[in-house]
Amino acid sequence: MKKHLLLTAAILSLSLPISTAFAEPPGRGPEHHRAFSAADAAAFTNARIAALKAGLELTPAQEKLWPAFEATLRDNAKARAARLGEWREKKEEAREKPDVLAMLRAGGKALAERGAELEKLADAAKPLYDTLDEAQKRRFGVLLHMMRQPLGPRHMGRGPHRGMGMGAAPQQDDESDDKD
Repeated sequence: MKKHLLLTAAILSLSLPISTAFAEPPGRGPEHHRAFSAADAAAFTNARIAALKAGLELTPAQEKLWPAFEATLRDNAKARAARLGEWREKKEEAREKPDVLAMLRAGGKALAERGAELEKLADAAKPLYDTLDEAQKRRFGVLLHMMRQPLGPRHMGRGPHRGMGMGAAPQQDDESDDKD
């Protein structure tokens, strides 16, 4: 029972802070959202890692394999934060005089870095993943997917999971979304 309560609390920590922390004040548009601070990002990273670990309900033998995987998760989070910081610094410059080729190169560089990080994460996860039973593997996939979703108000209600919060029914895309 205690594990179920811990798992429920961990899953709620993934969804509730995002939906309540960025609730829009009446009469204010998305351009008035507060910046997502480094402390906020660190807190959410800690919560997401704790939720992943709690959801897996690791055995003592599996616990020994967790630190290497967790270190890689944290390294990836730091690298993502660094890329985001670099992007924010360059954002104003790009608005003043956009350089399409520079943006393409920067996008390619970011994708290559992200690909390398994903490879490292897969390598770090393999020893732990190989010891998981089928139920843990299912939870690992779902929880890791949830963990890797972007944070912040810009990402709320977008993408293939639009409208799929806790207890919400999936929404159908409008036909107008398919028109190009």
